[in-house]
Amino acid sequence: MLSKDTVIENNSVAEGIKYQTTTGELRSVSASGKTTILYFFAPWCQICHASISNLQSVFENNAHIDVIAIALDFSSEKAVYNFISQHQLTFPVVFGTEQLKQQYAITAYPSYYVLDMNNKITARSLGYSTELGLYLRTLTL
Repeated sequence: MLSKDTVIENNSVAEGIKYQTTTGELRSVSASGKTTILYFFAPWCQICHASISNLQSVFENNAHIDVIAIALDFSSEKAVYNFISQHQLTFPVVFGTEQLKQQYAITAYPSYYVLDMNNKITARSLGYSTELGLYLRTLTL
């Protein structure tokens, strides 16, 4: 579960977001020296099913990029675990909350936020994205 008390906006810094992954690991989104992609999805979303392998490839092929997937609007935890298993995800997946959905202004799935090495939000997007499209969003100009 993620927690944060303020609305996240473009060019703001995502600090102090703490979460527990579906495997029980406690982590936080903090400046790690890596670019991070926050991927908001719903297990029932067909576009999420179609695009998640692109995100997995970005994670596997780019050691300088972290990925955190946040499940929202799920009917059960089992649906999230099935999604993880079906797509053989190796990056952290988190059970999100309605509060988190509102804080990040998530209105459609999948939605992406890209954080730079200092956790500043540098890009936002929604909908299907190719592996190249995801990678290009992580580049700072």
